[in-house]
Amino acid sequence: MKQETQDLSNPKSIVQYLRLVLTGFAMGAADIVPGVSGGTMAFILGVYENLIAAIKSFNLEAIRLLFALRFSDLLAHLSLRFLIALGLGLFAAILLLSSFLSAALDDPGGRILLFAFFFGLVLASILSIGVKVRWCAKAIATFVGGTAAALVIVNIVPAQADHSYPFLFISGMIAITAMILPGISGSFMLLILGQYDYVLTAVSSRDLPPIIVVGSGAVIGIIAFSRVLGYFLTVHYNLTVALLVGFMTGSLWKIYPWKECLASDQDRHGDFRCLVERNVAPDMTAEAFGLALLLLIIGFLLVNLLDHLQTRDNPVFRQFTK
Repeated sequence: MKQETQDLSNPKSIVQYLRLVLTGFAMGAADIVPGVSGGTMAFILGVYENLIAAIKSFNLEAIRLLFALRFSDLLAHLSLRFLIALGLGLFAAILLLSSFLSAALDDPGGRILLFAFFFGLVLASILSIGVKVRWCAKAIATFVGGTAAALVIVNIVPAQADHSYPFLFISGMIAITAMILPGISGSFMLLILGQYDYVLTAVSSRDLPPIIVVGSGAVIGIIAFSRVLGYFLTVHYNLTVALLVGFMTGSLWKIYPWKECLASDQDRHGDFRCLVERNVAPDMTAEAFGLALLLLIIGFLLVNLLDHLQTRDNPVFRQFTK
């Protein structure tokens, strides 16, 4: 059954604008964390289809309205109010949380707590979205395929790639495509392609040529892929959602909190960076275990609560409202 969500493509009330800003904030916070996708947050919070439709609206009709100087029609066609509100929240999260989240990721204990919270978020999203899928044989096969694909991707060892402009362009396309897919991190794809440190260095040093090339690839990639994804959400909604739930399920392997590093190297600053890691059982006697478990539960309940407020039919909270 198709998920019933409020259409926020043309927000009118303060409450709708605030919801979009907070959704963008959640997407930005997720995008900072390697292995967590902003697309997952968009899916959880019910704006995913609005987002894909808004991206698709950058088309030939938009160009025609622009050259015809029909700016009011262009504003409505592009869902700019939706994108601006979402973008404000996203960039606010990056500006306000990047230092905190980066420090948490660099600290082993902080990394466990952060990943525990996101693990709870994604686990709850799998449940709340998964129950809306009609689980036939095709849907199950698609779900398994999506899970397997995500598992392969998150376990690829980052490559040492060249930084030629054609490869940077392709890397930008791949990263942005991954970023709007729930369960797959765009920053992690850049890491796999060997471009993550190079792009970060270019941004910090204001080296415009590689930034422009990667950005151009991202623009082309998101405009093209949003049409493909929009088509499948329209024509094959059930199977597409089953596939996206599979992506999220496979991503749990990457954001599982308790890990052991098997192979490492140094990043551009000469700091330690783990390349290959494996999941291990948590030390239940450690002081941080109880807090990590609490954060996992909070993340799980938070998503289910948000889903219940939106649909009134969340599988967890409806048990308490019968």
